[in-house]
This record gives sequence, structure tokens and C-alpha cells, in this order.
Amino acid sequence: MNPPILPRLPRRKLLAHFRFDLPEYYNIGVHTVDLGAQIYPDRTALLEPGGRRLSYRGCKELSDRLANALSAQGVAPGERVGLYMGQSLECAISHLAVYKLGAIALPLSLLFGQDALEYRLEHSGARFLIAERESWQSQNLPHNDSLTVTYAEDLLQLASKASANFAPKLTRKEDPAILIYTSGTTGKPKGALLPHQVLPGHLPSFFLYSNFPQAPEIYWSPADWAWAGGLLDVLLPALAYGHTVVAYRAKRFDPHYAVDLMARLGVNHAFLFPTALKLLRSQRAFSSKLSLKSIHSGGEPLGEELGQWILESFGVAVNEFYGQTEANLLVGNSNTVDPIRPGSMGLAYPGHQLVLLDEQGNQLPAGHLGELALKTPDPVAFLGYWNNPQATEAKFSGPYLRTGDLAEVDPEGYFWFKARKDDLIKASGYRISPFEVEDALLSQPQVAMAAVVGEADAERGQKVVAYVRLQPGEAATPELARALQEQVKRRLGHYAYPRELYFVDELPLTATGKIQRFKLRKT
Repeated sequence: MNPPILPRLPRRKLLAHFRFDLPEYYNIGVHTVDLGAQIYPDRTALLEPGGRRLSYRGCKELSDRLANALSAQGVAPGERVGLYMGQSLECAISHLAVYKLGAIALPLSLLFGQDALEYRLEHSGARFLIAERESWQSQNLPHNDSLTVTYAEDLLQLASKASANFAPKLTRKEDPAILIYTSGTTGKPKGALLPHQVLPGHLPSFFLYSNFPQAPEIYWSPADWAWAGGLLDVLLPALAYGHTVVAYRAKRFDPHYAVDLMARLGVNHAFLFPTALKLLRSQRAFSSKLSLKSIHSGGEPLGEELGQWILESFGVAVNEFYGQTEANLLVGNSNTVDPIRPGSMGLAYPGHQLVLLDEQGNQLPAGHLGELALKTPDPVAFLGYWNNPQATEAKFSGPYLRTGDLAEVDPEGYFWFKARKDDLIKASGYRISPFEVEDALLSQPQVAMAAVVGEADAERGQKVVAYVRLQPGEAATPELARALQEQVKRRLGHYAYPRELYFVDELPLTATGKIQRFKLRKT
């Protein structure tokens, strides 16, 4: 199956005509580098800043050899294989080998602490792990006789000793391929099990938010490949289309190094999550040597002010997109064809049927606030939560997968994110989106980041409370706090201003850069 090349048409026309037509059998490893090895064998597929690179032919051979080596260790179809590595050639090859075996990749972030790692390995029942030696040994986890550990530093040598002749497992499109545990913004992580067809389900969206790319292009993101954002929004779709992916992620995002890296390696498509974009702005990091054709972002709304700064500084409008691990890349922008409406999530991507539901599961018309839901079956929809049928059942209303996010849709089809259902603030009869208040606060140049939550209030039901991190060198004064409150009043109205405002040095973030608002709530 070749990836779709969509015509440069407005979204309304694409939505009317595009439908997924997937083959019965599909394998992520085969339909990325194996296909590429046939069409453009010598094209660079993976590139590291230090100079190491692999062609599509090289990726196919190494992943075939590694698949044979893992099979000899006992990895069988359906086995969960933990991948505890940063962005690297070894990490990408490990993913491909696991998929070809019909096993299930369990991505694990190097940012995880001991408890997070132990929970995921035990809960998933993983018996195999590929890990960076120093990172794994530093965790000092209890010895587990049932866990076979292979170190990433030994992978290439291990693969070189195995046969290059390998017949990939004939997987059906619905067969499980990836087990990603949710980032835990609202509580204990759950394992979302994704099928092989999740990749072709992402391809039309990828093509659009990349502004109709012409291969070969060069992609990079600081987003961890242990999360849906780095893995399914960048690495795998870029390989499916025959692009080059830069494999690099620092332990801590450095805005100036990121800009230098993109300029030096000729990166022309970058997925930069909102926290990274805020750091670029706060440190005024940009370069005239950049050749970006698209910038994409997701995970949290950017806000109009930050989007405008990126456009003015980099000359490229940010194509925001929306999704979650359980159903990713549902809505978003493609600014070369459809105009961006600042503050909106964008339009539905082709192939996805989206509705807004009320609490009872009834569909709502345009202009009404409701929970965004995806009609299934859909290739990006998860198969269920690992060993948690009750949570899986609660995620659906009939055929509709409920996202837990509240939004509105306007008559032209643009979606407007309001809040997580748990984050929506209800004060004195008003429904207040924390993101709108945060955007108003970020419009002030002194503010680097802001998080807004609702707390219990005897008079109003809830009150708006803001936590603000200032730009370097700015002083936290009562006068500035009052000025920020007045800014919210001017932009949103008196009902929405923060009754309490605290200046903080840091905000609680997940490993993917999302604000953990539940950690800020006192009541």
C-alpha cells in the first residue's frame, strides 16, 4: 500500500471525497522501510547530528536482522517488548523489528522514574526489554528473572550476527502493534493498545499539516518517540512517505540549540510542542538560516499571541492539530489551503467523522458546547485499554469514542477547544475555559507560561485561580498581578478573571510538556 498523495484542495472537498480504503493485511515495518528499500533504497531514512545515518535499504536489512535476533531470544507475536531508549538509529530499528515480528512495541521514556518504569513493565506483562545501558542500570529496579534485557549499545553487533533473510509476520490491519501508556494528566496512566492500521490512519493528516510535502524532506521533533506525538506524528509517517528523519532528543529542550540543529541539518518540517514554542519565544531563539516549510504543534492549545509570534519570527504559520493517544490526529490545520482561524483547533482531517455529544450521548448542532467524539470504526481508534475493560467501555457511547474534551464547532466546520471535561471551570453560572484565560495572560510580554484551574468557592461554586511563570528578569509584584487580572477582564470579561494569582518558578508538566492541572488544584 502506497501512502496517499492528496490533491491540493480545500478541506471541505477532501472531506467530501476521501475515505480510508485499507488492505486486509498491513504491517508498519513493511509499509515504511521495506517499501522504501524497493523504491528509493539509497535515500537517507535516519540521520543523527553526529553524522551516523541509515538508508532505507540499510533500515530494512538491520531491522530484518534484529527481528531474527529477537526471535531467537523468544520474542513471538503478541509479546510486549519494552523500548527504553531516546531518539536514535537503534530505537527506530527496534521499533521496526518488533512490528515485523508481529510483537507489540512498548515505548518507555528515559524521563520515567523507577515507579513509572516498574508499573508499565509489570502492568503490560513485558518479558523483553531493549534499553540504554546507563539509563537502565541507574534505575536500580528489583531483579526480574522473567525480563530479558538487551542493551541498545549491543544491538548493531547483535543484528550483524543474525541472518538478513526474514519473512515479516503477515499481520492484519487490526492486529495490535503499539502499547502506549497515557501521560497521566488526570491520574494513573492507562495502556492504550493501538493496531497496525493506526499508521495509515495518520497519513492524510500528516500530509496536510506538512503543507503537501514533496519527498524527500527532512523532519525533526524534540518530541519523545515514547509518546504518540513523536512516534505517530513524525517518525513513522515520515518514513512511510520516504522522508529523512533526524534522530535526536536532548534530555532538556534547549531553544538555541534546537534552532541551530534545524539550520545545520536543513530541517524543513518540525513538530514543536507548545512548551518548546513558548521557550523559543521566551529566549527569542530563531535564525535566518532556517528553511522551514511547516511547523506543527499539538498537545495543548497555542493561543493566538504565541501563534502570531511564531509566524512573524519564522515566516511559517503553525499548523496546530488535535488528538490523543486513544484517537490521534483528528482535527487540525493546513494553512496553505485553508485559512487558520486563530484560537481554533482547525478542521476535521479527511476520513474521520467527528461529532459533539451531550452527557446523554446525543449529538449537538453547531454552536453548542459538547464533548468531541469520533465515530468508529476508524483506523486511528485504539483497540482498548490494556487489561482494563471497564475503562474501555466507559470511553465509548455506542459507536462513538468520547475524547473527554469539550469543544464547539462553527458553521464552517472549525472546531474550538474549550477544556478537558475535568478542567472546565463553572463559576457563577459561567463556563470558563482555562485555556482562554491562559491565552489572555500570555498576551502580556512579562508572562512565559501560565496555568489556570478552578477551585471550590462557597459564593461562586468555583473560582478562577492562575499560576504564572514570568520571563527571566521580570519582577513578581502586586502591581503586575493586578495588571494581569485587568488584562483578563478586558479580553474575556469580569466573570473570568483570576480571583487568585500566584507567581511560581516552575509548573508541573508531564514528560510530553503538558501542564498537569490536577496537581495545582487545592480543592
